[in-house]
Amino acid sequence: MKSEPDVYGIDHLRQEGTTLWDGIRNYQARNFMRTMAVGDQAFFYHSNCKPPGIVGLMEVIDVGLTDPTQFDPDAKYYDPKSTPEKPRWDCARLQYKGVFAEMLSLEQLRELYDVDQLTVVRRGNRLSILPVPDTTAKDLLERLGPLQ
Repeated sequence: MKSEPDVYGIDHLRQEGTTLWDGIRNYQARNFMRTMAVGDQAFFYHSNCKPPGIVGLMEVIDVGLTDPTQFDPDAKYYDPKSTPEKPRWDCARLQYKGVFAEMLSLEQLRELYDVDQLTVVRRGNRLSILPVPDTTAKDLLERLGPLQ
C-alpha cells in the first residue's frame, strides 16, 4: 500500500497506531482492497519521494468500511455521484506493526523482482494498492529483516 511520506507516512501511522485507509479513487485499487481480510499484512511503501520504497509493515484490522470522505463536500476525495444509499468507495482500517531497519528502494526491488513477482516494479505503475504473491511477500520479509 503506497502513500506519500509528507501526506501520510509510516511515522504518522506509528504515532496514531491505526488508520482508516481512505481516499482510494481508482476502481482497480479499490477492488484489490476489497480482497483484503482481517489479519492480512500489508507493506507500507513510501511513494513520490526520493527514493521510493518499502519502509514498514501494517496489519489489516477491519475491512469493508464505507469511506466517509466520499460524502464530505469539503473533503479532497469528495465524490458527488456517491450517496450513503449507494456508496462507491470503501476503505480498510490498518494497524502499525513496525518499520524495517532499512528500506528496500524501488531501484533495489527492480533488481530483485520482475513484474510477475511484484507489480510495483512495473514502470508507470500508479496504483496505490497492489497484491503481493505469498512467495514474494515471504522473500521480502526475509530480506527486510525484523521490525524495529
